[in-house]
Amino acid sequence: MSKGKFQSLQGKLAKRVMMIENQMAQGGKEVFIKAIAQSLATYVMGVYKLPLVLCDDLTKIIRDFWWGGENGKRKMHSVAWDIMLKPKIKGGMGFKDMRMFNQALLARQAWRLIHNPESLCAQVLRAKYYPDGNILDTVFTGNASSTWHAIEYGLELLKKGVI
Repeated sequence: MSKGKFQSLQGKLAKRVMMIENQMAQGGKEVFIKAIAQSLATYVMGVYKLPLVLCDDLTKIIRDFWWGGENGKRKMHSVAWDIMLKPKIKGGMGFKDMRMFNQALLARQAWRLIHNPESLCAQVLRAKYYPDGNILDTVFTGNASSTWHAIEYGLELLKKGVI
């Protein structure tokens, strides 16, 4: 799917950040990022594969909010963003990598299809996309729905861990 279909998501995040940008201390910013900014896209990320450019744009908005970047000007960063993504017990802040979070949520959908093969959703998808076998052995076609492409993206991650 194109980035344009998700512009409202990016706009909502930017609007919320602009409303409170200079009114918080670092502790408040951390809570805002974890409770609102990163969770705003959770529902959409659990259903659709967001374009990587959009994930990067959402991350940029969050980064600029954290470090206080204004009007395209960047402030000095004392720590690399990759370190900020690490859990707190490993020296980071526990922020989410939007790309990986999107793939993990979609992998959860594929996991549900594997573990609940008799659910209505699994039956419908099996009839259309993998009637002769297991979802893990499916060869994906290019003319599938955007939801099925999203499940395929999550299944890539799942296949790495399935033995």
